[in-house]
Amino acid sequence: MADPNSSLAMPNSFGKLFTITTWGESHGPAVGVAIDGCPPGLQITAEEIQAELDRRRPGQSDIVTPRKEDDRVEILSGVFEGRTTGLPLALLVRSTDARPGAYDEMREKFRPSHADYTYQAKFGHRDHRGGGRSSARETIGRVAAGAVAKKILHLAGAAAGGPVEIRAFVSQVRDIAAPAAELEKFPTLAEVEASSVRCPHPATAAQMIELIKAVRAEGDSVGGVITCRARGVPPGLGEPVFDRLEADLAKAMLSLPATKGFEIGSGFAGTLLKGSQHNDAFVMRAGQVHTPTNRSGGVQGGISNGEEIFFRVAFKPTATILQPQKTVDVHGAETELAARGRHDPCVLPRAVVIVEAMTALVLLDHWMRHAAQNRTFKF
Repeated sequence: MADPNSSLAMPNSFGKLFTITTWGESHGPAVGVAIDGCPPGLQITAEEIQAELDRRRPGQSDIVTPRKEDDRVEILSGVFEGRTTGLPLALLVRSTDARPGAYDEMREKFRPSHADYTYQAKFGHRDHRGGGRSSARETIGRVAAGAVAKKILHLAGAAAGGPVEIRAFVSQVRDIAAPAAELEKFPTLAEVEASSVRCPHPATAAQMIELIKAVRAEGDSVGGVITCRARGVPPGLGEPVFDRLEADLAKAMLSLPATKGFEIGSGFAGTLLKGSQHNDAFVMRAGQVHTPTNRSGGVQGGISNGEEIFFRVAFKPTATILQPQKTVDVHGAETELAARGRHDPCVLPRAVVIVEAMTALVLLDHWMRHAAQNRTFKF
């Protein structure tokens, strides 16, 4: 019998002290999240959570899926008189524009490079409507929980000397990439939100948008890269071996739909350097240990060093496209499928806030673990 406290018993949960469990399917009646471990006394409103969900919702521009969902969040439990109680926080978002009929053909046919076949192989039974649980609609729960985590991090950071800020943005769509100098900056939220593609470099954003529109007109899709930066993170977060901070960040990012790669700091480019070129020297600045360079990406030995954490996440082209493709059906017969329904020609613009949410969940969980181990007991 599986240990109920093991990760094997909770495949839809994430985190150890700040734990989330998401639920729901793409065209089901609702999706949501249960948060356990949220500290009591936190002032939080549905409007604060909604602000993050609005950045993720469909139908927000002409380069994303036209599905019309308001994605209005409801707080079902865990908040009383505007403050968290310390008990499980349950958040729900109802679906209002589901069109499951557009997926009737996919009941029998597997979409190439989607989760249809693998879900069938694993469970022997699947929800074919929009991919069911494999749909990016599942990430609503992550974004809602991430909004709570972001606020806690902001307050905890401010109390420790400076608020924690997390900013993700689209840095590349196919072969169109923002200039390297731009990728080293920490953009403002306004700069990221200024374009529908969420690239803070206006000239590059314009090219990305035109590419996405052209690909969409062909019934095709395109992928790219999201860069994420986090500053104000104190040194000491992370564990030395299996739960290294970058390992948990990698797991968080690669748990997102359509992700295919993760690199932190110098990443793969660092393999081209010698140690003498790659090492981050230590210096003292205002009485604190710092590094004038940051090829480590803010993490050394699996533990944050106080420098800015930065990493990149690769997203593949959306698997569901509106062109005929060869496939097989549930009976093993070769056939052809031209998908219908409403789909993102590029997932990146709506994935930006999801990357931020997962980053916040990892950082908060490790901050709580660090505090529990190092600050509760005095000898």
